[in-house]
Amino acid sequence: MEATALQSPMSTANGSGQKPLGKTGVLLVNLGTPDSPNVPDVRKYLREFLMDGRVIDVPYAVRTVLVNGIIAPFRAPKSAKIYKELWDEQGSPLKYYGYKVEKLVQDQLGDDYVVKLAMRYQSPSIDTALDAFQKMALTDIVVLPFFPQYASASTGSVYEKVMDILKTWQVIPKVRFVNRFLEHPKFIEGFAQIARKYMATHDYDHFLFSYHGLPERQIRKGDVSKTVCKFGECCGSLRADNQYCYRAQCFETTRRLVKALGIPEGKYTTSFQSRLGNDPWIKPYTDDVIKEMPGKGIKSVLAFSPAFVADCLETTIEVGEEYKEIFEEAGGTHWQLVESLNDSPLWIETVVDLVKNC
Repeated sequence: MEATALQSPMSTANGSGQKPLGKTGVLLVNLGTPDSPNVPDVRKYLREFLMDGRVIDVPYAVRTVLVNGIIAPFRAPKSAKIYKELWDEQGSPLKYYGYKVEKLVQDQLGDDYVVKLAMRYQSPSIDTALDAFQKMALTDIVVLPFFPQYASASTGSVYEKVMDILKTWQVIPKVRFVNRFLEHPKFIEGFAQIARKYMATHDYDHFLFSYHGLPERQIRKGDVSKTVCKFGECCGSLRADNQYCYRAQCFETTRRLVKALGIPEGKYTTSFQSRLGNDPWIKPYTDDVIKEMPGKGIKSVLAFSPAFVADCLETTIEVGEEYKEIFEEAGGTHWQLVESLNDSPLWIETVVDLVKNC
């Protein structure tokens, strides 16, 4: 009797082996945003975000007291005022650009894919998106966190959340995770393309690349050998032994952008923003760097925030407005933010390529 080979999940109806039996689910995940800029919604968002053990990596009991007893109650009213500055008629830029990207990527990928946007914190939730995927008999799922550089507190947290949900499924399809994409040429060119329109109209004295900060202790935890991380020249190149160091990845992102834009040595700085609490965070601190610039003869700056792919509080308000004010108070005259990729064509091409080739 002739043996018949069982059809694999990647087989087609005619056995050509080119097309999956089912569709591919694509989960696009960004950090999150409050549902509104009102204090209760901001407080709810802060509590979910800061109670994540990968974000504030202290014992649960300490974190609970810190977040629910101190940070959320006192920070929510202040943050709500800032979110109201960010909000426009469409709502939160991070969310509405996310939905635009979801649609544009779906259009590009076609009917063999199902694309869903999710936020690590608040809505639309990862739980809701994966619940929908579970009912679709998908062949595989691609999880793409919208973080160019890997960090435990961002990409790692998305991985953990997704795996916590999937472990409860009876049938778990093939799952592929995108770890980072700072090396993707279209991601780099996307920021470079936006920057060039400003460089064409003004001769900048200096270029600032400001990334979201992390506590130094989290970088040390990621150094599994306990011999690499020195918070200095060890970030001068991206190698096998420091490839998951967030700080090293940020410096590598800067080097790639500098090369793409032809920026000379000595005319750019990499720094870190958005620190919280009194523990040391990775340096140099952006606000300290800015204060010193005018005294060094730097009067005009083109500022980038390449840890974010969509405009949000940390880009539009922190870098675009608050740092501009610090710079001008110190004697600077011209400050310009390079906006995020948002729904630009090159960003859509980047996402599509990452989904297809991860």
